[in-house]
Amino acid sequence: MPRFAFSIDATDGKARTGRIAMQRGEIRTPAFMPVGTAATVKAMKPEAVRATGADIILGNTYHLMLRPGAERVAQLGGLHKFMNWPRPILTDSGGYQVMSLSELRKLTEQGVEFRSHIDGSKHMLSPERSMEIQRLLGSDIVMAFDECPRADRPRDEIAASMELSMRWAQRSRDGFDAGGAHAEAAALFGIQQGALDADLRRISAEKLTEIGFDGYAIGGLAVGEGQEAMFATLDFAPAMLPENAPRYLMGVGKPDDLVGAVERGVDMFDCVLPTRSGRNGQAFTWNGPLNLRNARHAEDSDPLDDRCPCDACGSYSRAYLHHLVKSGEMLSAMLLTEHNLTFYQQLMQAMREAIAEGTFAAFAEQFRGDYLG
Repeated sequence: MPRFAFSIDATDGKARTGRIAMQRGEIRTPAFMPVGTAATVKAMKPEAVRATGADIILGNTYHLMLRPGAERVAQLGGLHKFMNWPRPILTDSGGYQVMSLSELRKLTEQGVEFRSHIDGSKHMLSPERSMEIQRLLGSDIVMAFDECPRADRPRDEIAASMELSMRWAQRSRDGFDAGGAHAEAAALFGIQQGALDADLRRISAEKLTEIGFDGYAIGGLAVGEGQEAMFATLDFAPAMLPENAPRYLMGVGKPDDLVGAVERGVDMFDCVLPTRSGRNGQAFTWNGPLNLRNARHAEDSDPLDDRCPCDACGSYSRAYLHHLVKSGEMLSAMLLTEHNLTFYQQLMQAMREAIAEGTFAAFAEQFRGDYLG
């Protein structure tokens, strides 16, 4: 397999379906990446994650650098061996997590000095260190280090933050390229910033394209701006990025977010929502989300979703799952997480098929009618 090759098989409007070929396997797009924050997709064994249809998962640079430590993971053979996931892994850069630690961080041109949320120990995360950590982990897709500002900050602050992220993007490119054998086997994605501002997004895209990356992420969305504002930004932001590279919308999202973003030209996604919801008694179905804590499910013998092939739907009733959730049994988290991840992968497969058949607009309209009611 090549180091990294992206091909588009079909388009339907702005929506596109294709594949990314890498040495550890093929990634079908549009793709949803389950989040394995601490080298595990919570409540799931790796082989079960793969059985849902996932081609790639996401690991978290910030959390893994703190515990167990990137150097330790490298000594133990790298992240793939450490967590028993032989397929591609994308690692985020740590920038988003550091942003969320505003009370514990100090931002400079060099990088971000912060204190661990675990034990208060002091750390410095820079573009160079982020590239080193992701290299030690053995990531297949490495993310450039950036700052992710909230959309409600003043425009001059968002502009300054975007310019800083672009300088960090160049340093990330240089640091990645110095990575020897890892750089020859992995890919590097840049991250477009600019919040909701079209002019700032265009400047960011131009600078990233000039530097040159294997793929391009759309950062700075899904941070509180709401779906309407996110979609309004996605109406122009993806088209500013190179057409022959994958476009990755970071941290998104709800099932209807995914459909709307694919409709606007996005190829890759990640989000904690399906796993977090599974641990909290929520299941996603083709007819909308279900709260299994609700008493109306207590005597319901129907499956969660009769279109879903997962064990939770094939072997257990809503009544039993309601009982598990209300009893606080860990099996509820396991079954609902497996179901949610299966549903998300079913949704991605359905979108890929609709794009290939040229029926995506009809699919999206039908989905929204069923899911949103």
